Amino acid sequence: MAQVLEFKLPDLGEGLTEASIVTWLVQVGDVVAVDQPVVEVETAKAMVEVPCPYGGVVTARFGEEGSELPVGSPLLTVAVGTPAEGEGDDEGSGNVLVGYGTAAAPARRRRVRRQDAVPAAAPAAPGRTAPSVSPAPPPEAVRRSGPVSVISPLVRKLAREHGVDLRELPGSGPDGLILRADVESAMRETVQVRTHVAEAEAVAPAATQVSAQAPTPSDTSADGIRVPLRGIRGAVADKLSRSRREIPDATCWVDADATEFMHARVAMNAAGGGKISVLALLARICTAALARYPELNSRVDLAAREVVQLDAVHLGFAAQTERGLVVPVVKDAHGRDAESLSAEFARLTEAARAGRLTPGELTGGTFTLNNYGVFGVDGSTPIINHPEAAMLGVGRIIPKPWVHQGELAVRQVVQLSLTFDHRVCDGGTAGGFLRYVADCVEQPAVLLRTL
Repeated sequence: MAQVLEFKLPDLGEGLTEASIVTWLVQVGDVVAVDQPVVEVETAKAMVEVPCPYGGVVTARFGEEGSELPVGSPLLTVAVGTPAEGEGDDEGSGNVLVGYGTAAAPARRRRVRRQDAVPAAAPAAPGRTAPSVSPAPPPEAVRRSGPVSVISPLVRKLAREHGVDLRELPGSGPDGLILRADVESAMRETVQVRTHVAEAEAVAPAATQVSAQAPTPSDTSADGIRVPLRGIRGAVADKLSRSRREIPDATCWVDADATEFMHARVAMNAAGGGKISVLALLARICTAALARYPELNSRVDLAAREVVQLDAVHLGFAAQTERGLVVPVVKDAHGRDAESLSAEFARLTEAARAGRLTPGELTGGTFTLNNYGVFGVDGSTPIINHPEAAMLGVGRIIPKPWVHQGELAVRQVVQLSLTFDHRVCDGGTAGGFLRYVADCVEQPAVLLRTL
């Protein structure tokens, strides 16, 4: 007998309280497998595909595309325990729900959206409530016994994409619950390099997606057009307001001759290997500068009245997309060379433009690099990405008159600006950091000499 389980919109991380439905990936009547993505939602941070923890037949969906749902509200219901029709003959051989054998008569054919979907989940034991039902493991983990103590679908997805076996992973949460931190710790410990990324599910036509993403005017009164601050635009507004409210920031800037810097990049790319971007070279200089001035790789703990200097540099970089400004984070940037930084910048930028960044790729930054020169401007006073302590801004690199070796010459000049939290350091530290960055830009050999 089938049991109908309700799947609620999970907490997608970082305190998000709601999400907008962009595209349903399943219809009522579809057969879904454990961990199969069933809906694409937009949070204030990213576009996220939400996997369902149950396997069975979708019996209801809640919310139309474009509507907003609070975390914890019903998303869909799944009938668990009804055999699904297999690929075999009339004798019943083929794929069925785990625990029901293959001898039963095949059910009416349902449309399956993923060819590799294997509906798999057993009914709840007597006396237990529906939410505590442990879904059956995916096919590759069937050989293992016992339930996996995981609640968050995002934790399951992260583990699956990075080859982490949840059945061998101890949980640090209550009653052994496996948290995202446990999976990330396992990823850091393993020496196996991730060889592939799961392909994204099919999405709605571009026109539908754009209409779901773009803010729409809510009022066209005589006072003008009102555009609601929600989604990414709302999140950016909240974060920038908080930064201005809580952080006593100051900005210093300097012009630098980037001619040798640009020559060095050309020479590095001519030597073969992966192409190295200007942003990656600037990032490499930033990580070296933060090693010399760790006060700027920190955050303020107001409750303890302490400045917490951080060991790792997780480098955020500002990226403008059709959905608004986002700040992807390159994790452990201090341990990467210029080629690795270039590859990671390219991957995250592509994901940002496609709206496929995960919450984990948008959070945890300790310092931000903002290349506003791509907009054709020379300078700016960046607003710090709360709760970080500093941001380096980079203007356009253009030919300008410059005194070089005592003579007037045309050189490639860039303006660098540093906005910093005056609570973590004084102007001497901020000026030293910025001067070191400028020296490395003007004479790249300085970076080699100080490594």
